[in-house]
Amino acid sequence: MAKRVFLVILDSFGLGGAPDEAAFGDEGSNTLAAVLSDSNRPFNALSKMGLFDIDGLTDPRIIKWKAAQQNRPRPIGHYGRLRELSDGKDSTIGHWEIAGVYSDTALPTYPDGFPDRIVQKIREISGRDVVCNKPYSGTEVIRDYGKEHMEKGNLILYTSADSVLQIAAHEKIVPLEELYDICQKCREFMSGEDAVGRVIARPFIGTPEEGFTRTPNRKDYSLPAPASTMLDILKKEGLDVISIGKIKDLFAYRGLTETIATSGNTDGIRRLSDMLDCDFNGLCFVNLVDFDSKYGHRNDIPGYARAMHEFDDELEKMIPLLGKDDLLIITADHGCDPSTVSTDHSRECVPLLIYGDGYDVPRNMGEIAGFGIVSSIVYTALLARNYEAPVPHLKHDTTSDNVFSYVDMTNLKTTAVTSDIYKLVDNAIEKGAASVCVQPCFVKDAAERASGRLNICTVIGFPNGYSTTAVKKYEALDAIDNGASEIDMVININYIKSRRFDEAAREIGIIEDAVHSKGAILKVIIETCLLTDTEKKMLCNIVTVQGADFIKTSTGFSESGATEDDVRLMRHYCGSTVEVKAAGGIRTKEAALGMIEAGASRIGASNLG
Repeated sequence: MAKRVFLVILDSFGLGGAPDEAAFGDEGSNTLAAVLSDSNRPFNALSKMGLFDIDGLTDPRIIKWKAAQQNRPRPIGHYGRLRELSDGKDSTIGHWEIAGVYSDTALPTYPDGFPDRIVQKIREISGRDVVCNKPYSGTEVIRDYGKEHMEKGNLILYTSADSVLQIAAHEKIVPLEELYDICQKCREFMSGEDAVGRVIARPFIGTPEEGFTRTPNRKDYSLPAPASTMLDILKKEGLDVISIGKIKDLFAYRGLTETIATSGNTDGIRRLSDMLDCDFNGLCFVNLVDFDSKYGHRNDIPGYARAMHEFDDELEKMIPLLGKDDLLIITADHGCDPSTVSTDHSRECVPLLIYGDGYDVPRNMGEIAGFGIVSSIVYTALLARNYEAPVPHLKHDTTSDNVFSYVDMTNLKTTAVTSDIYKLVDNAIEKGAASVCVQPCFVKDAAERASGRLNICTVIGFPNGYSTTAVKKYEALDAIDNGASEIDMVININYIKSRRFDEAAREIGIIEDAVHSKGAILKVIIETCLLTDTEKKMLCNIVTVQGADFIKTSTGFSESGATEDDVRLMRHYCGSTVEVKAAGGIRTKEAALGMIEAGASRIGASNLG
């Protein structure tokens, strides 16, 4: 269960391939492919988030870019592609669907300008005439109509490919309060079939001679969502709901506990970074609008690419700052391919990239129907109630007069049967052993037999260690749920031999976090017989840094088992928080005592004669 969720919308960052793209006139649109066509410069952070491992990235421009990447980072979290179910491709409907509200009716657009009934209504409520009344760029419309507006006092009425009604006015000709009042009244009558997503007041300053500039006094009057959104529900539950950027406008300021305005992507990214240092409990919802407004709509491929690299560079810095109870979700609301003739939004699938609490192992989620999966993930992260009591790890004291008090009495034979496990448990309790170590399939049987009188240990990734991290994490949590209080995990030796030490370390950290969250302890098996002394020393440091409880010599299923020299080395190079377990080939009490003398505080043995 997460404490903080950071939900970032890369406004208009589509992946192409929407199954209904033809119905929207967007066949072949692919915003990602357009961005990658600009250069072969890598996107390291987005690669880690899994963007380029999403299914269906078959556009030749993407394939060409990927072929040029020699050392592209591997994914660290969950990734997939989402296809929109609502009837539309605008920001408002896209955000509503992300927040769990689907719309089967597209919001109206006016590609030929507004009809007379709307224009006449604006004249009536404002007492002013209007000029333009066409789809137009916001900066170009004041350049082309600003002089006439200043001379006659007419309102500059325009729209765009989005579902918007926009009114631009010079602040000295139409005071802000008057402009806001006009737009508020427009919002009230723009309903029913004319219920545009937003009515926007667009004030500007300047002169015809020196040029006109839009001011920061823009104000949006949004159409409220027709039902409770994720924001409304989270706020009702008493959680923080923080808006960064135009989220507040898209949700008509509803369901929010704090709003933070931004001047564009750079400011929005900075504000997001600042929130990583803030102590809040709930959702930080961010929209980075420049991808859409500055680059997608203006068919500016180099600009879009620069903006994506800016985000990627900052994301690289942010990922290590996420806490253990943080969740990062990155997605988009629609596409806006800057490489097509159209300057309109494009009907595309969008990425879903997740990393953090509960999503810290690589997983391809495939293609998911409905942006609403995002709200489901957020609900699960922030509202799920976990009533499971952690499995208590029983306190166990070793005594010098009983060597068995150091021993995990073990039966990992492939031919073991239930009665063998019962005998093992009974014998371990009688002899005062530290635990019994059994196969995962027998954990529940062992736990029921022990009835709280003995710690139950099991193995994961056993015996070769080359399972994926996701599999090992699932094994560990499942074993603990079945009654294990000690987990012995085999490291990924293939990673060590490939010198992929960071990935091996990250895996240990993920399993450590999962195991400790349940109240159990983690022992990391490094299989010393397969390692050089340098590799052993490095792993001692890794295990210490990642917070495991024990480092263990061997599985007992490889070329050879524990040696006293290896135990001494491990004891010397591990930190004081890590204990050493010797296992493999220890068959006598004398051998066990030798390992204890060398520095082991736990022994793994199937039989001590």
